[in-house]
Amino acid sequence: MTSITTQTRSVVVERDIAHPPEKLWRALTQPHLMEEWLMKNDFKPQVGHGFQLRGEWGGVLDCEVLAVEPNKTLSYTWNHEHPDPAYALRSVVTFTLTPTATGTHLRVEQAGFHPDQKQAYGGAHAGWKAFLGNLDQLLDRLD
Repeated sequence: MTSITTQTRSVVVERDIAHPPEKLWRALTQPHLMEEWLMKNDFKPQVGHGFQLRGEWGGVLDCEVLAVEPNKTLSYTWNHEHPDPAYALRSVVTFTLTPTATGTHLRVEQAGFHPDQKQAYGGAHAGWKAFLGNLDQLLDRLD
């Protein structure tokens, strides 16, 4: 008897943000703000809502909201269809906000990378760092 184990990996990026959870939550859930730091979208913070993220490179991610706990947790699927299995991705992105004395600790986890998806895994690592840099700049401009 042969057992098949499917191990998946996660990309985790964490940072402390000098803004309160409520302000960060707005940037994570309001479509016009999401577009400024992430991608064009038709997002609604409602469990079960299907939406798309549209990248500047022309790619489209099909997503569905899995969890919404205002100012605390947001989770959605992040699916990218591609003919090459090394680039096709079915994953889940979870944002966890924890209040701190100076603002918010943000933890972003994208789970579901298969071992043969080294390029997608590396791309997500770099991508989330860039997205969160954009998010920092947006938060500094927001009232």
